[in-house]
Amino acid sequence: MAPFAPDAPTKTPSPPTLYSFPDADDLSKSLAAFVIKAQNEAIERRNKFTLATSGGSLPKMLAKDLINRTDGAVRWDKWEIFFADERLVPLDHEDSNYYLCDKEFFSKVPELKREQIHTIDTSLLDDPEELSDAYEKELVGAFAGKESVRNPVFDLILLGMGPDGHCCSLFPSHPLLEEKDRWVAPIEDSPKPPSKRITITYPVLNHAHRIAFVMAGEGKQESLAKALDQPELKLPASRVKPAPPGDVYWFADDAATKQTKYPRAEFPKL
Repeated sequence: MAPFAPDAPTKTPSPPTLYSFPDADDLSKSLAAFVIKAQNEAIERRNKFTLATSGGSLPKMLAKDLINRTDGAVRWDKWEIFFADERLVPLDHEDSNYYLCDKEFFSKVPELKREQIHTIDTSLLDDPEELSDAYEKELVGAFAGKESVRNPVFDLILLGMGPDGHCCSLFPSHPLLEEKDRWVAPIEDSPKPPSKRITITYPVLNHAHRIAFVMAGEGKQESLAKALDQPELKLPASRVKPAPPGDVYWFADDAATKQTKYPRAEFPKL
């Protein structure tokens, strides 16, 4: 497979795949297996694994069955980690996605080197436009330069979804939903505090090899049902539709999927 998937505007994206698990423990184990499979295929393609992740409950769930393994399945030295969005706060601030990921995940993996984790330039916190440009340059460096590829192709992007259907920092009815060119964009009027953030955009999301939304708990029932059962609402999460051969998956526990009528798929043995 070529390092970068070509644009495929004439092909219809595959429908989402929904996996529902009895509880959060089963979800975490299966998510870990899924991540390892994505990692192995990425390393075979080009000897590294590019991952973008968000914050919320995801880092803790991700860490549960990836760290402290004894089987050597996780090739930490091949990981290159970005953030799907970030709040414009210092890296040690409790609102920082990096801070949350480091607290729950990165700090518990001594094999992960600081240079493998792409954080925002905190010297630019007062200039969201310049900071987003600087973070886009981080992507350019990782994906062989913007001149040689129209859009970066992440091996895996891991996302959560808010009650309003937002993902990354892409919120309902916001102009950034229509962004077609920028890989990373600033947002200074986030309806959820803090108001100043940067976010990757749909041109990045919709060219990934794999995207996985991760949801758990009864509190996610209504938003998950809307996202999967009512695509006509065009919630930000519902608009994540990777171009072929990319795919989007939803990992959820049975508590979260209680309301949705969307068909469940059987999780494969990996």
